[in-house]
Amino acid sequence: MTYKMIVLDLDDTLLRDDHTISPHTKEMLFKAQDAGVKVVLASGRPTYAMRDLGDELHLPDYGSYLLSFNGGRITNCQTNEDIFSSTLTLDDVRFLKNLSEKEQVFIHTYVGDNIITEKNNKYTTIEADITGLPITVVDDFVKAVPVPPVKVLMVEAPEKLKPLEKRLQQELSERFSVLRSKPYFLEFTEKGITKGTTIDHLIKQLGIKREEVIAIGDSYNDQSMIEFAGLGVAMGNAPEDIKAISDYVTKSNMEDGVAHVVGKFIFGEV
Repeated sequence: MTYKMIVLDLDDTLLRDDHTISPHTKEMLFKAQDAGVKVVLASGRPTYAMRDLGDELHLPDYGSYLLSFNGGRITNCQTNEDIFSSTLTLDDVRFLKNLSEKEQVFIHTYVGDNIITEKNNKYTTIEADITGLPITVVDDFVKAVPVPPVKVLMVEAPEKLKPLEKRLQQELSERFSVLRSKPYFLEFTEKGITKGTTIDHLIKQLGIKREEVIAIGDSYNDQSMIEFAGLGVAMGNAPEDIKAISDYVTKSNMEDGVAHVVGKFIFGEV
């Protein structure tokens, strides 16, 4: 199979634990792009927090794309234009805020290039550290969100969010996509919006078949794209149930797992 696109999750997949791309992985991704393979970044992060990494991989020069907010937005790196965008409603924001109080978990979202929350907490601080976005603490969460956001997050300890994820996926299936991007981040986007559905939207515009796509990820918000792609790859550091639904398990993010996939499946290296 000749692959024409490789879609990469960022945290714990493309990025090492210090949030950097290894020189070897970067070299292999440049080699793939020079060979005509589209390298697309797909993350739960907001677009702002992905641009520097896209620039580091020269995605604007190769005419590639960022899939941000767990598939809620597609941005053309070359023109900086959004070619697809999905949002929640302001009623959704109010509903989720009330639900977070009922479930006794923290909640935050994005307004412009700021993280908005009523009460700062260690999990929102982790989000700020990952994305580089400042935290704005507000008195009224709902009033502080003037336009429909792409996604809202409930954040808390993993042992609390894991059962909550399963229950809310069932209870809210007609209204939201509900996925965990990290053990302590439970993310809500518009119903039907996942990394997998958004990749499908993108490749139809580009004339690429799903069989020609490699998708690599490590977490539950990557499951849809791993299952959708012609070659779905789980990182060596992924949970066992994510590995179980993948076509191939590569090395960990600290062992150049992405570079290994590029070498093996793009260039036929043993």
